[in-house]
This record gives sequence, structure tokens and C-alpha cells, in this order.
Amino acid sequence: MNSEFTIFTGGSNPTLAATIGRELGAHLGSCVVDRYPDGDIAVQLLDPVRRKEVFLVQPTSPPVNDHLVELLGLADACRRAGAARITAIVPFFGYGRADKRNGKREPIMARVVADLMQTVGISHIVTVDLHAPQIEGFFHAPVDSLTAVPTLCRALSDRMPDNLVVVSPDVGRVGMATRYAEQCLGASVVVLHKRRVSGSETKVTHVVGEVSGRACLIVDDMISTGGTVAESIRALLAAGARPEIIVAATHGLFVLDAHKKLSHPAVRAIFVTDSVSQTEKNWPQLNVISIAPLIAGAVQRFLTDGSLGELY
Repeated sequence: MNSEFTIFTGGSNPTLAATIGRELGAHLGSCVVDRYPDGDIAVQLLDPVRRKEVFLVQPTSPPVNDHLVELLGLADACRRAGAARITAIVPFFGYGRADKRNGKREPIMARVVADLMQTVGISHIVTVDLHAPQIEGFFHAPVDSLTAVPTLCRALSDRMPDNLVVVSPDVGRVGMATRYAEQCLGASVVVLHKRRVSGSETKVTHVVGEVSGRACLIVDDMISTGGTVAESIRALLAAGARPEIIVAATHGLFVLDAHKKLSHPAVRAIFVTDSVSQTEKNWPQLNVISIAPLIAGAVQRFLTDGSLGELY
């Protein structure tokens, strides 16, 4: 393995970055990320990076804009300090839902973020379960989107009730639900058709598949406000599902009143990864599974032969 590499992190998820470092047997590079009284972000590298491979571990989780600017500042500092190559490890990619225009006078913010990241010198991006796979096409630099599905399946394997169905909360997550069902759990797939009422509210209009008398595993790439999952639970119970529901998602943002929405008596457990730092302590149903081994394996393979191979 190439020993000339350094890992830096901003303020979004230093615990994940430290765990990745331990998996690789490496210490995190020293840097300072500070804020002026007016909110400006200042970055300073305290370790040299000249001619080194640099990995920046920085999910752009809420507050998205602050963490994005931290990432851009770290990357620009590394570029100006002579780093050989800069890889951004962004397990959760903020603005991932803004992958297209829904009206004539709207930006495509995922493309804007891609342009910014490449402008400051990021030449390789590693992420996990992108909300929209086509975001890869917004980059000229190579993008490797890992998946946390096998990691979550291993954690779920001894928690699955009998007579289970895997539920996709919308048409866009059918592929992910199929991976859970066929590759990991050997279950059938049910699809919910929904209509978005607002940015935080959805309405399920149809349940496609048989759920009567069956336990349900609802899967998604992210949980933000919890509105989609809460509405899915309502629709499944109304269709006769057993009050035995497990929720699995790669990214647990849990903003606004998500905890309240998901505190339903039918919800037995919620599984997310540590792609987003979790501060909620009083939530016994919440299980946080680390993806540090997944990311560390990708970094190790990349340093060894420049390919992520089967991790993709």
C-alpha cells in the first residue's frame, strides 16, 4: 500500500473519519477549521501534503452549506499546498435530490456542487448510495458510489421476523429494495406509489403487492424529516400489514420532528449507517451501523491498485 497518504476531516463527522483512519492504521492529518464572528469559514492545514495522496472525509450533511464550504476550503488548501491528488470521501452527498429541474427557472444544484468540487482541485469522489445515480454524470472526475446494502443486511440478518416483505417507499427505490430482498434476505418486494404534497410531506396512493398479515422492512437511501417513512407505515398498516415494521436507510438525517414521526408503536427497529453523525441518545429503536470498514476497504484497494473493483 502507498504510505504517502493523509486523511483530513472537517466538522461534519470526525468520528467516522477517525474510525476510517484506525481501520487503515493511520492517524488523521492535523488541521484547523474555524469560523469568524460573521460566519466566514477559515481552514488551515497543520501537516504537509506535498506530493501526497490526500483523502478528505466530509459528508455534506446538515447544515449542508457549512459542511460543503468546509470541504471546498480543505480541498483548496491541499491543492495550494502541492498535494499529488485529492479524493473527497463524501458518504452523504448533500443536494443529491436536486438532480434535475422540476420547473423552467430552477437550478440543478447537484451539478453546481459537482462543478464547485472540481474547481477547487478534487479529482476523485467516493460516496455511498447516491440518491440519484445520474449525479455521477455531473462530474468529469471519476466517481465511485459504494453501497451500504450488504453492511446493513448483515446487521439485519438476525432481526428479521418470519413472513417478511421488503417495501420500497417509491418507484425510485425499487432497485435498492430488490437488492435487499434478493441478495440478502430472500424476500419479495412491495412498492408504494406516492404523491409529494410538499418538501416534507408525501401521500401514498397505491400499495403494489401483498402485505396483509406480513411483517415489513421499509428501505430507503435516506431519512430526512421522516415524512415518507411515516406515511408508508400508515399505508402498510391500513393495507393489513402486521404491526411489526423495521426501517433501514443508509443516511439518517433525522431533521425537524423526524424522531416524533418515527416513534410509532409498530416500528420495532430503525437501522442507519454512521454516514451522518448521530446525536440522538434517547432512541432505543435506533441502531447505527458503521460503514468505516467499507470505506477503508475502498481506500486501501485504491491505494494498492487504483481500483475499487467489487466494492463499487
